Amino acid sequence: MLKKRILYFFVFLGVFSAAFSLGAEMEVPEEEAQIFLDEFNKLLTALQTGNFGFEIFMHNTEIALAMFIPGFGIGWGIFSAFSTGFAFAALATTAPFLAQIPPLALIFATPFGIMELAAYSIAMSRSFLLILGLFKKMPIRQQIKPLLIEIGIVVGLLLAGGIIEAYMIETFSESNGPLRIN
Repeated sequence: MLKKRILYFFVFLGVFSAAFSLGAEMEVPEEEAQIFLDEFNKLLTALQTGNFGFEIFMHNTEIALAMFIPGFGIGWGIFSAFSTGFAFAALATTAPFLAQIPPLALIFATPFGIMELAAYSIAMSRSFLLILGLFKKMPIRQQIKPLLIEIGIVVGLLLAGGIIEAYMIETFSESNGPLRIN
């Protein structure tokens, strides 16, 4: 069973990465990208006035917990990945230096990106396993313990990732001025 669990994790890691990549390859009109950029900068400014790491954690946790819902979680995860990729495409439209960075590098080259990707892959694959359990008519009691353990792992990964992401953004901002993308 452990081998299958690991396999499903990597399958959904690939699914999330592929959806992110598709979103990142979208062409975003300049006007739409500028609107997105303005909203993004407002969000960054608002987040940096409070507990930035906790805000990142809460945002990512809200997204991840929905991914545990049987069946729906897979679609939600794909939508979230595609939307995040699309956000990258919008940023790359207005900040050409970002176009030089492979989109998946942002996920795989940062500690918080890897933590978030792992968390989302765990949640999406558990959603799939819950659906399989329903089809196989497995008692729900058998699935509760692994579900709760994985929710704990996901929350832990996202908490650590949020703190690290906030630290990296704040450190970048201190050395380069307020984080804004023009």
